[in-house]
Amino acid sequence: MNPNAKITDEQFEAYLEQIRELAEGPFEEMQKEIEISNKFPQEFYDLARDNDLYRFYMPSEYGGWDLNELEILRVQEEFSRGPGGMRMHLHHAADMNWRILDDYGKPELKAKYMDKFQDKTIYCNFAITEQTGGTGADIHTTAVKNADGKYVLNGEKWLISHTDCSDFTYVIAATDLDSDKDSRLSAFFVPNDAPGFEIVPMPHMMGCRGAGHAGLVFHDVELDPIYLLGEEGQGMEIAMHSLSVSRVHIACSNLGMAQRMLELSLKRAADRITFGKPIASRQMIKREIAEMQTYTHALRTLVYDFARDFDADPHGIDIEEKAAICKLFSIYTTRIVSDGMLEIFGGDGYFEDCPYGPVERLYRDARAMWLEEGAPNVQRITIARGCQNRGGRLNYQF
Repeated sequence: MNPNAKITDEQFEAYLEQIRELAEGPFEEMQKEIEISNKFPQEFYDLARDNDLYRFYMPSEYGGWDLNELEILRVQEEFSRGPGGMRMHLHHAADMNWRILDDYGKPELKAKYMDKFQDKTIYCNFAITEQTGGTGADIHTTAVKNADGKYVLNGEKWLISHTDCSDFTYVIAATDLDSDKDSRLSAFFVPNDAPGFEIVPMPHMMGCRGAGHAGLVFHDVELDPIYLLGEEGQGMEIAMHSLSVSRVHIACSNLGMAQRMLELSLKRAADRITFGKPIASRQMIKREIAEMQTYTHALRTLVYDFARDFDADPHGIDIEEKAAICKLFSIYTTRIVSDGMLEIFGGDGYFEDCPYGPVERLYRDARAMWLEEGAPNVQRITIARGCQNRGGRLNYQF
């Protein structure tokens, strides 16, 4: 436990159990309607607030508990055992939602808004991906200064989560239109109620229902320079550092799902009888269980290793590479574990109502994680770059 934390070790362990019961109890119950409506009810936000899920990760100066990164990730593992859309919302709340403003915002903005994240008085999504471009230096959305010195934002973003419950959006846009380098990009903290800010609905996604996915369109949105994050030309640096940390939160989400899928599979394997014996006694089922446990354990050690590095230095030399390793391996893990779960459950695992738990939905929710915060090949590029630049060496906190 962080020695400066506002709760004791015993209180923290009790809180982990509280969040697991919330995720597998009330959250699961309301998810049945969310699968149809694709919208979180107010009850979800109220329960999240009442159970300190917008507070636990914040620094004490903003109303939080001063937990370290490992403790934050352990809480996330517990709520990730529940519905994927809620996990997506809460994982973002614990990370990019507040960190970007805290790391890069002007002092005046931080003084006005930072203490409003801890009870969801405000919530902020993140917008970099475009339909007409990519997520790098080829971004087409522009922010050009007018005669009054204000930035005028024009363009679009796509596949943006949490748009239905956000008050602000972190937007990456081009400010140097004559450059083709990463330095052409800057980052902004954009009020969603600004004139010219439009939200474009998207259809239901395969998994993680309820997380408010939409497109954004900007029509001459005027922004005072106070809304610039960091300095002009720092947009890609801000995006990449923020995504690095978020990728580990996604890996931890996959860890929570993998652990629950493993536990459901163990119970099913013990209960299912064929030829007078539980299938758990069959050698091929033991092989599946061994693979599932091995990948889940390995992922947990990767996530915990990253947390130690991050707590030592959030901008350390290995942070970006290790974050990508965590995200990439977490995809392998959920693939192995979810496939093993479905094999153990057999045909019963394909149906929505299952007495063991949400097997079918967990299988879908896991697939939504493949692309969140970067596809597998994006992670591979990041890992290879770091590996080649440093001769294959990584540092470890012991």
